Amino acid sequence: MRDLHKGSTVVSSPASPPPTAPPVSPSLLNRLSASLRHTVMLMKPVTWFAPTWAFLCGAVASGALEWSLPIIGLLAFGMVMSGPILCGLSQVVNDYCDRDVDAINEPQRLIPSGAVSTRHVQILVFFLTLIGASMALFLGREVALFVGIGLMFAFAYSLRPIRAKRNGWFGNALVSFSYEGLAWLAGHAAFGALTWPSLIIAGVYSIGAHGIMTVNDFKSMEGDAKMGLRSIPVMYGKRVAAQMVVGTMALAQIVIIGALFVWGSPVAASVIAVLLLIQVVPFVRFVRDPENNAVFFNATAIMLFVWGMMAAAIGLAV
Repeated sequence: MRDLHKGSTVVSSPASPPPTAPPVSPSLLNRLSASLRHTVMLMKPVTWFAPTWAFLCGAVASGALEWSLPIIGLLAFGMVMSGPILCGLSQVVNDYCDRDVDAINEPQRLIPSGAVSTRHVQILVFFLTLIGASMALFLGREVALFVGIGLMFAFAYSLRPIRAKRNGWFGNALVSFSYEGLAWLAGHAAFGALTWPSLIIAGVYSIGAHGIMTVNDFKSMEGDAKMGLRSIPVMYGKRVAAQMVVGTMALAQIVIIGALFVWGSPVAASVIAVLLLIQVVPFVRFVRDPENNAVFFNATAIMLFVWGMMAAAIGLAV
């Protein structure tokens, strides 16, 4: 009998390839990338510095900061809450409510140009509010209180029927107290019990920051006037408004200097006095031509102003 196995070969069937995920469409990736980019642009990272810095100053003023991982982590957590989350939220709300004015002043911006939809804005506002409120509660009841007040200020600034930004005095006050005073107090409360000197310093710097908020109004005078927004430059003209900016900033720093001397912090007071003297040059240039010197003013006078905040915080802490 013939051996049926002789010379026979075994042919194995090729292994079936493992299942693979369907390729991601390049168009989908492009849309996701554009959506993320637009989200960050709406939140305006350049504006995050002010409340982040104020939170840091308040934390320093508490005298409770130390070089330990838990404390530094908590500080970073609060700074992210103050800047990217809550300040970013206020910028998104403001941009949406300003879409008609921006259609005149800056029609290329995301919302008036149609690059960002209303649904995108609504989803972003919801999640930023939820995240910001949750972070504040984690930091404590007092921090949550200051954050709650700041959120009310932010919505009152932009939303109808209040829309406080229609008046430069009221609107700028809400922003300056949110970005400087409330952020400072939240930073202090996150690490220690509030003190009267810290409350006073936070309030005075908020008044000084009122002038800083006016700097941004010079570039949009035409659109503001057409839309009935009574900003400080629209109400008083460029030169008077510029004088009010530098006068408010200078007066606030003079009060801080005097208070620190009285409270026994002469070194911090002297540092702020020197910083104020250096600001005289940008003050003069800004009053002469506020529109063309706004960038220089931001990089010099305002930066020196905020460095003075840190000097005051250190003076309170020691």
